[in-house]
Amino acid sequence: MPEFGPEQMRDLLAGVFAPWVQDLQITPVAQSADGAKFLVPENPRLVRGGGGGMKVFCGQAVAAVADTASVLTLCAVNGRFRNCTTVDLTTHFLRPMGLGDVEVRVDVVSNGRRMAVTRAELRAAGAEKPAATATCAFAYLED
Repeated sequence: MPEFGPEQMRDLLAGVFAPWVQDLQITPVAQSADGAKFLVPENPRLVRGGGGGMKVFCGQAVAAVADTASVLTLCAVNGRFRNCTTVDLTTHFLRPMGLGDVEVRVDVVSNGRRMAVTRAELRAAGAEKPAATATCAFAYLED
Protein backbone atom coordinates (compact mmCIF):
# COMPACT_ATOMS: atom_id res chain seq x y z
CA MET A 1 0.00 0.00 0.00
CA PRO A 2 1.45 3.43 -0.90
CA GLU A 3 2.59 5.79 1.83
CA PHE A 4 0.08 8.49 2.78
CA GLY A 5 1.83 10.50 5.45
CA PRO A 6 1.76 14.05 6.78
CA GLU A 7 2.97 15.58 3.49
CA GLN A 8 0.19 13.90 1.50
CA MET A 9 -2.34 14.93 4.15
CA ARG A 10 -1.23 18.58 3.82
CA ASP A 11 -1.57 18.34 0.02
CA LEU A 12 -5.07 16.87 0.36
CA LEU A 13 -6.11 19.63 2.77
CA ALA A 14 -4.98 22.25 0.26
CA GLY A 15 -6.55 20.56 -2.76
CA VAL A 16 -9.85 19.02 -1.64
CA PHE A 17 -11.17 20.74 1.47
CA ALA A 18 -13.14 24.00 1.56
CA PRO A 19 -11.20 27.21 2.27
CA TRP A 20 -12.80 27.64 5.71
CA VAL A 21 -11.61 24.13 6.66
CA GLN A 22 -8.11 25.08 5.53
CA ASP A 23 -8.38 28.12 7.84
CA LEU A 24 -8.47 25.71 10.80
CA GLN A 25 -4.75 25.17 10.09
CA ILE A 26 -4.87 21.48 11.00
CA THR A 27 -1.28 20.27 10.84
CA PRO A 28 -0.60 16.54 10.41
CA VAL A 29 2.18 15.44 12.77
CA ALA A 30 2.41 11.63 12.56
CA GLN A 31 0.51 8.54 11.53
CA SER A 32 0.50 4.88 12.50
CA ALA A 33 -1.20 1.75 11.18
CA ASP A 34 -4.44 2.63 12.96
CA GLY A 35 -4.39 6.36 13.67
CA ALA A 36 -2.78 9.77 13.34
CA LYS A 37 -1.82 12.86 15.34
CA PHE A 38 -2.43 16.49 14.46
CA LEU A 39 -1.79 19.93 15.89
CA VAL A 40 -4.10 22.93 15.56
CA PRO A 41 -2.08 26.06 16.28
CA GLU A 42 -3.50 28.79 18.48
CA ASN A 43 -5.95 30.81 16.42
CA PRO A 44 -7.97 33.66 17.98
CA ARG A 45 -10.59 33.22 15.22
CA LEU A 46 -11.51 29.79 16.67
CA VAL A 47 -12.35 30.98 20.18
CA ARG A 48 -15.42 32.53 21.71
CA GLY A 49 -15.97 34.54 24.85
CA GLY A 50 -16.86 32.54 27.91
CA GLY A 51 -18.18 33.54 31.28
CA GLY A 52 -16.05 35.99 33.22
CA GLY A 53 -14.09 37.06 30.14
CA MET A 54 -12.60 33.58 29.59
CA LYS A 55 -11.86 32.69 25.97
CA VAL A 56 -12.51 29.06 24.91
CA PHE A 57 -11.97 27.01 21.75
CA CYS A 58 -15.48 26.98 20.22
CA GLY A 59 -17.52 23.81 19.86
CA GLN A 60 -18.07 24.25 16.13
CA ALA A 61 -14.30 24.29 15.61
CA VAL A 62 -13.92 21.17 17.78
CA ALA A 63 -16.45 19.29 15.61
CA ALA A 64 -14.88 20.50 12.35
CA VAL A 65 -11.37 19.57 13.48
CA ALA A 66 -12.47 16.10 14.62
CA ASP A 67 -14.30 15.42 11.34
CA THR A 68 -11.50 16.70 9.11
CA ALA A 69 -8.70 15.01 11.05
CA SER A 70 -10.70 11.77 10.90
CA VAL A 71 -10.93 11.91 7.10
CA LEU A 72 -7.19 12.57 6.88
CA THR A 73 -6.51 9.66 9.22
CA LEU A 74 -8.61 7.33 7.07
CA CYS A 75 -6.55 8.43 4.06
CA ALA A 76 -3.35 7.51 5.90
CA VAL A 77 -4.74 4.11 6.93
CA ASN A 78 -6.10 3.41 3.42
CA GLY A 79 -2.99 4.71 1.67
CA ARG A 80 -5.13 7.03 -0.47
CA PHE A 81 -8.11 9.38 -0.47
CA ARG A 82 -11.40 7.49 -0.62
CA ASN A 83 -14.34 9.76 -1.29
CA CYS A 84 -16.60 9.60 1.76
CA THR A 85 -19.29 11.49 3.59
CA THR A 86 -19.94 11.93 7.29
CA VAL A 87 -23.08 10.08 8.38
CA ASP A 88 -22.78 10.62 12.12
CA LEU A 89 -20.70 12.86 14.37
CA THR A 90 -21.12 12.64 18.13
CA THR A 91 -19.09 15.13 20.12
CA HIS A 92 -18.62 15.19 23.89
CA PHE A 93 -17.28 18.34 25.53
CA LEU A 94 -15.49 17.37 28.73
CA ARG A 95 -13.80 20.61 29.83
CA PRO A 96 -13.06 24.02 28.28
CA MET A 97 -9.92 24.62 26.25
CA GLY A 98 -8.55 28.12 26.48
CA LEU A 99 -6.25 29.91 24.07
CA GLY A 100 -3.29 27.87 22.87
CA ASP A 101 -2.40 24.99 20.59
CA VAL A 102 -4.69 21.95 20.43
CA GLU A 103 -3.40 18.39 20.09
CA VAL A 104 -5.59 15.89 18.25
CA ARG A 105 -5.33 12.11 18.22
CA VAL A 106 -7.56 10.07 15.88
CA ASP A 107 -7.88 6.29 16.11
CA VAL A 108 -9.65 4.19 13.50
CA VAL A 109 -12.18 2.00 15.30
CA SER A 110 -13.52 0.25 12.18
CA ASN A 111 -12.63 0.53 8.50
CA GLY A 112 -14.73 -1.63 6.22
CA ARG A 113 -15.59 -1.74 2.55
CA ARG A 114 -18.50 0.72 2.84
CA MET A 115 -18.24 2.34 6.29
CA ALA A 116 -15.59 3.60 8.68
CA VAL A 117 -15.69 4.77 12.30
CA THR A 118 -13.10 6.91 14.06
CA ARG A 119 -12.62 8.26 17.57
CA ALA A 120 -10.90 11.62 18.06
CA GLU A 121 -9.53 13.17 21.25
CA LEU A 122 -8.73 16.86 21.46
CA ARG A 123 -6.74 18.38 24.31
CA ALA A 124 -4.94 21.60 25.07
CA ALA A 125 -1.29 21.13 24.14
CA GLY A 126 0.52 19.47 27.01
CA ALA A 127 -2.67 18.71 28.95
CA GLU A 128 -3.06 15.30 30.52
CA LYS A 129 -6.84 15.03 30.08
CA PRO A 130 -8.83 15.44 26.85
CA ALA A 131 -11.15 18.44 26.56
CA ALA A 132 -13.37 16.83 23.91
CA THR A 133 -13.93 13.52 22.19
CA ALA A 134 -15.77 12.77 18.97
CA THR A 135 -16.93 9.58 17.34
CA CYS A 136 -17.31 9.94 13.57
CA ALA A 137 -18.97 7.52 11.16
CA PHE A 138 -18.36 7.77 7.42
CA ALA A 139 -19.90 6.11 4.38
CA TYR A 140 -17.49 5.47 1.53
CA LEU A 141 -18.92 6.69 -1.78
CA GLU A 142 -16.63 4.46 -3.84
CA ASP A 143 -15.03 1.02 -3.53
